[in-house]
Amino acid sequence: MSTISTRRAVLLLATGATLCTAWKSAKAQNGGERNEDRGPGETKDVGSVEDLMREHGVLRRILLVYQQSAVKLHASETVDLATLNRAVRLFRSFGEDYHQKTLEEGYIYPALRKVHGPASHYPDILAAQHHRGRKITDYFLEATSRKKLGSSHAAVLARTFDGFALMYQNHSAREDTFVFPAWKQALAETDLEEVGDKFEDMGRMQWGKQGFEDTVEEIAAIENALGYGDLSQFTAPDPPPAA
Repeated sequence: MSTISTRRAVLLLATGATLCTAWKSAKAQNGGERNEDRGPGETKDVGSVEDLMREHGVLRRILLVYQQSAVKLHASETVDLATLNRAVRLFRSFGEDYHQKTLEEGYIYPALRKVHGPASHYPDILAAQHHRGRKITDYFLEATSRKKLGSSHAAVLARTFDGFALMYQNHSAREDTFVFPAWKQALAETDLEEVGDKFEDMGRMQWGKQGFEDTVEEIAAIENALGYGDLSQFTAPDPPPAA
């Protein structure tokens, strides 16, 4: 082998070793393994879109608390207002202040406004619904802070719960099936990963290391306190017999 060839071989080996070391270092910093390399029971990274959609899951559970409480209020049954107030405060802090204002209005809607096509028309409508929702949440906070509701106030609260839940059922369904996928498609893979890391960092700063898990525990505790914790009670009845 010539001297030049030998030098090239050494350089290639050295470069390969350097790249391998760098890859191992990056892999260790990112948790050591990719999700597909991790086995059952091992913690896996959560992508930005998955993170947004599981946060929607928490918000949907609060909406279900609102709806089920509205059913009781329509029937003139009593509802624990203090526990309902916990649900409202969770929607305000986790849903409106963090998920909507910090993530959606801070990152997703601005990016979609720059996209040509149907997706660019959604941010203004969604942001307007956020604004309306915050005004309604102010009302919920005031109504559920009382010790007791009169029958007329209970009926108004029930109707407002129904309208709020209907708005956000449609809102979140459009985001999950159209807005979030369009946002993901508009970003380069590297940008998506960077935003995902940023979302994760902001979530930890806002809620602590176990923030999402703690939030899930909080909504579960609210459901249990109000008597909505047993999922089986919401199983639909059999259909009526055929005519």
